[in-house]
Amino acid sequence: MTSTIKVNNVQNQCGQNIINENSNTITLGASGDTIALASGASQSGFGRTGTVDWQTTVKTGDFTATSGEGYFVNTTSGAITVTLPASPSAGDIVAVKDYAQTFDTNACTIGRNSQPIEGQSLDLILDTEGKAVTLVYGDATKGWQAVYSNDVVNIAKYITATGGTITTSGDYKIHAFTGPGTFCVSCAGNAAGSNTLSNLLVVAGGGSGSRNDVGAGGGAGGLRCLTSTSVTAQGYPISVGGGGSATPTCAQGNNGSNSSAVGFTSAGGGGAGGGAPPWSPRPGNTGGSGGGAGGNQGTGGAGNTPPVSPPQGNNGGPGADSGPGGLIGGGGGGHGAVGTPGATGGAGGAGTSVAPVYGTAPQPFYQANETDRGATVCGQFAGGGGGAGDGPGGVTGGAGGVGGGGKGSSPGNNAGYAGTVNSGGGGGGGENTRAGGGAGGSGIVLIKYKFQN
Repeated sequence: MTSTIKVNNVQNQCGQNIINENSNTITLGASGDTIALASGASQSGFGRTGTVDWQTTVKTGDFTATSGEGYFVNTTSGAITVTLPASPSAGDIVAVKDYAQTFDTNACTIGRNSQPIEGQSLDLILDTEGKAVTLVYGDATKGWQAVYSNDVVNIAKYITATGGTITTSGDYKIHAFTGPGTFCVSCAGNAAGSNTLSNLLVVAGGGSGSRNDVGAGGGAGGLRCLTSTSVTAQGYPISVGGGGSATPTCAQGNNGSNSSAVGFTSAGGGGAGGGAPPWSPRPGNTGGSGGGAGGNQGTGGAGNTPPVSPPQGNNGGPGADSGPGGLIGGGGGGHGAVGTPGATGGAGGAGTSVAPVYGTAPQPFYQANETDRGATVCGQFAGGGGGAGDGPGGVTGGAGGVGGGGKGSSPGNNAGYAGTVNSGGGGGGGENTRAGGGAGGSGIVLIKYKFQN
């Protein structure tokens, strides 16, 4: 049999066993009892303890949250937006948890519904695998604030990514891109582990050499070596620039194409100066490094164009007149040095070694030494192309810059040598009217980060 007691309120009265007279505290039930509200009844006056009532139905689509409730959100099939309650009051509370560990693939957006979140007029994006967060509304100034999150900062997390050809060096991974691709970051890590790329190398395609009477060397592709680059969990498209195409006719060299990665771009190398009779000065093109000038005292192209800091390359060398009937093509600029006119064909400017960062040779992403390019290619990038030689007795073609620059042609209607593939080296200049300028070498992107300790 069930008994019912009906009262308007319970007062502190002496002699009743539900009363602690010393503390004026009313005790409901005995130790071990459960106090339950009837279905449909509500309580007031007790206040919240910072917790929510977790809903057992998993959310698989957009919805509007109710204060006092927590939700398991499943983004396996796509991104979901959770809209916070409208016109919230101080103390309102909402919680969200990544149900299927898929927030890193399909993010959960917490829509602010016109109220600030942590004082910012921005929605909150939850894009970390397994993320949970509890939000409490304070006031109209700061709005909703996170009072609990399971992203514990003293647990080391490391960058996790895919894309390109991956090699391991100690506690670091290196992703090499020799063509277009995507660097896919699935976990951005944290400060206790790693949350930035330790190194990023972006090398553009080199410019091609020219062929006029005495061709010049193409400029090296721009080279940018960056440190401590921040990333987030997303896919980063990678573009690797091709080298400027060879010039079989009496024409200006062609610029290389740009390379880009993680928000940074390196400019293609400048094509070498060229042209047809009359034999007026022929300046080189501007670019990551400038193209050398054709014979007869043309001006080398400007490097580091567009300008960045630190500079991505150097100027091309000027053309020269070596005496009666003799012309000398200028060398293309390299990342490490300007191109030169030289007493023979202008030498290409030297490139830059990245071995201190990416390891000494051999490495799978380094190119092999080649006798018709700049010496010691392995571990070096972005050398300028050498200029062609001419003149009585035969003036030797200029050496390609260390780092993949193609050698310039010597007299005898010879073509210039191409820059090394995936080095960003400039192409060498061709000599006389039937020999073309060498093509520029394509670029490369290298990405290095810590993945363990």
